[in-house]
Amino acid sequence: MSQENEQDINDEMRTEYDFSGGVRGKYYQAFTQSSNVIILDPDVAEVFRDSASVNEALRLLAKIAKSVST
Repeated sequence: MSQENEQDINDEMRTEYDFSGGVRGKYYQAFTQSSNVIILDPDVAEVFRDSASVNEALRLLAKIAKSVST
């Protein structure tokens, strides 16, 4: 099998796709402003199964921290 044929087999992009007018990173800044991904350790993820429970716990902790600091 020639080098060219091997490349064609491994290439997932179709020839009709044309990204020549594309702009690299066009939405990067907006994405970083609106996305906040946090990876929980497995033991913590067992307790907090969804974002609502994490947010509730953090709000409670923030409330306690404010009351202690004043």
